[in-house]
Amino acid sequence: MFKINCLNPISKVGLERLTADYSLTDNVAEAEGILVRSAVMHDMDLPDGLLAVARAGAGTNNIPLDKCAEKGIVVFNTPGANANGVKELVIAGMLLASRGIVDGIEWVKASASDENIAKAAEKEKKKFAGTEIMGKKLGVIGLGAIGAKVANAAVSLGMEVYGYDPYMSINAAWSLSSSVKHVLNVEDIYSQCDFITIHVPLMDSTKNTIDEAAVEKMKDGAVILNFARDLLVDEKAVLEGIKSGKVRCYVSDFPNPVTAGQKGCIVIPHLGASTEEAEDNCAKMAVEEMMDYLENGNIRNSVNYPACDMGVCTNAGRVAIFHKNIANMITKFTAEFGQKGVNISDMMNKSKGEVAYTMLDVEEAPTAEIIEALEKIDGVFRARIVKG
Repeated sequence: MFKINCLNPISKVGLERLTADYSLTDNVAEAEGILVRSAVMHDMDLPDGLLAVARAGAGTNNIPLDKCAEKGIVVFNTPGANANGVKELVIAGMLLASRGIVDGIEWVKASASDENIAKAAEKEKKKFAGTEIMGKKLGVIGLGAIGAKVANAAVSLGMEVYGYDPYMSINAAWSLSSSVKHVLNVEDIYSQCDFITIHVPLMDSTKNTIDEAAVEKMKDGAVILNFARDLLVDEKAVLEGIKSGKVRCYVSDFPNPVTAGQKGCIVIPHLGASTEEAEDNCAKMAVEEMMDYLENGNIRNSVNYPACDMGVCTNAGRVAIFHKNIANMITKFTAEFGQKGVNISDMMNKSKGEVAYTMLDVEEAPTAEIIEALEKIDGVFRARIVKG
């Protein structure tokens, strides 16, 4: 029986995927798995028995990834599960920035007591006139699950779409419309596009991807959309761009003191994935990833350990080992099994940066003794019996 703790409310649709082999617990100290959305875990004391954390969403900046890796705790996310919800809001953001919809609605609210509001509206509406997005150029920075959907939707709306992603996956490439122009230099997007939307993960290397220099290269009157993470954009530089007329509008899904209430900014209260469908999809994916790992040792969509899949174990036992990505580790693992006369029938080893993950299927049920021996090997973070 695996015990699962939910640090945030998790969609019932996802939790219903849990079988009779799982139980929910309010006591995080006894949890073997944690399901989380936005709760910050950096200051948490991670339980010794914790095996996995599954984030029902894409971003994992609320989770101590390195700390988890060093304790042999796999952190999952759910890329693509909320992609459609975010895509739809990005399209809405483009429309809000193109037309005077927000200001027009505010005018209607302020004029609610005017008995002649309909007549007044005919005079005032020219103040809120805008432009259409059809025929305009959209630049998409990052062509992952969300970026690809945004690009494809924009193509269907008649926009000319440019996409930039030096790390685009094969799956993303297959899902991308052939009408999207793949550019090799992000500066081409800055100099040519009327709308620019960013969809890359937040890392040290991507902070302030759109900075003062990027803003200076943009066409006059460019619209910047940020539905990924606020720190991807140097928002103070964008405000200066709005003052100078270089930037027509900045649409962000991340309220903060820099942009809230500022002229030229449309700030939405982080609604990108706030749909029933997105929350259900994220919860289902998070639960399924965690279950496959806890039951089979398989890793899919982890942000701190490599992908590794050996299917369902049909042998007597399976052992999973978390370790540093250094030479001679496999030799040491197999030697331990050899000394105890245990035959290894199948094995897989994968690495990701400084960490690695090894699974071994064996023909005898593994014992606590062999796990203890494996964990004494220098460079091993953790070993566990998946089946046995």
